[in-house]
Amino acid sequence: MNAPISTDVRETASVARSIQLISTGKQTGSTCGPELARPTWNFDTAPGYGPGASTADAIPGDAPQQVPIPAEYREASDEVLADRIRAAKATLGDKLVILGHFYQRDEVVQHADYVGDSFQLANAALAHPNAEAIVFCGVHFMAETADLLSGPEQAVILPNLAAGCSMADMANIEQVEDAWAELTEIYGHEPDADGRAPLIPVTYMNSSAAIKAFCGRNGGIVCTSSNAARVLEWAFERGQRVIFFPDQHLGRNTAKAMGISLEQMPLWRPNLPLGGNTEDVLNDAKVILWNGFCSVHKRFTVAQIERARAEHPNVRVIVHPECPMPVVDAADEAGSTDYIRKAVEAAPDGTVFAIGTEINLVQRLAAEYPQHTIFCLDDVVCPCSTMYRIHPGYLAWVLEGLVDGVVRNQITVDASVAEPARVALERMLAATPSGAGTKSAAR
Repeated sequence: MNAPISTDVRETASVARSIQLISTGKQTGSTCGPELARPTWNFDTAPGYGPGASTADAIPGDAPQQVPIPAEYREASDEVLADRIRAAKATLGDKLVILGHFYQRDEVVQHADYVGDSFQLANAALAHPNAEAIVFCGVHFMAETADLLSGPEQAVILPNLAAGCSMADMANIEQVEDAWAELTEIYGHEPDADGRAPLIPVTYMNSSAAIKAFCGRNGGIVCTSSNAARVLEWAFERGQRVIFFPDQHLGRNTAKAMGISLEQMPLWRPNLPLGGNTEDVLNDAKVILWNGFCSVHKRFTVAQIERARAEHPNVRVIVHPECPMPVVDAADEAGSTDYIRKAVEAAPDGTVFAIGTEINLVQRLAAEYPQHTIFCLDDVVCPCSTMYRIHPGYLAWVLEGLVDGVVRNQITVDASVAEPARVALERMLAATPSGAGTKSAAR
């Protein structure tokens, strides 16, 4: 459960407030686009991820769009919305649990019963089997995972249906099935002398329920950024090679740390025959990397790390393993969002941290741990586009709907997909997790 956060800390941690101050010239700095200062609902009438890191990413034509919410929510002040959210929570009581992702804006996180990464939050929902509604303040694939793990009588709600994930959208089920067909034509279906299958599919948690179900049907598994190494070990115990989707960087960084050479990790580009590879390259492969990425973590560079070291000689650089390989190699450590949070919490007073992950988490850590110096490697304020689509107005709208007996924006995974997707998740749960972070080989 969250500890109360003072108003002063919330204002210091608020990325939305920083964006408004920068846009009006009241604070120095820059953002990755002027549209970040516009109201979130301005972007609900057209397809797209919205302003922020993923604004230039191509969005699928069938991506969900959010219907306009009533003017009373769009026109209310932050203070009024906060009061309405608290009142709705008090009315709903134990019938409700609110989950807030680490990357969510502080104006929303303050109302969450649990704050964590995607899988921590899905598991938090399991602790409330009697809650009638689980409101997931995150993105679409996270709400899908919560629905997979929640009870049949529980409604999982995403406050803004446009809160998708551009990385997850970079691997759709049709592309994955086509790739599987091409690869199995090369590798066949027969196990080797040790009983290992020719190919094991592994998907990052940041993927659709349909991709998780594909893995469940084909002997595969799900991983998180915390347990990716152990999951790859699990896969190699059962298969000769792995196809890893959708994030090429997490797959490459994890496999490289396990001693797999870059030559054995070809990139699969889904719009090209054989993913743009030759049969010889694919026969030599150990890990086939899907051509996906996180637009937030792609922004971090080695030059940013070099600048941080020049300005702060004793800086401790921690980046997320979704960052490109040269960035992970140049950092001191790479680890999940929870690893980063725990590293800051455990550090001796006065530690200087340069962190390569989403700005909402970094700014919140800086506010919560003033005994340290904490800053984002990227000095341009550029939040996750889709996390940023969740505004307190949407949260108030869905909560007051529940008070009135109306379920809005429910996320439901079809049973034909849910069953094999749960199989892939259960395989992950059965695998013993390894350490949450890895020490960079470069330092």
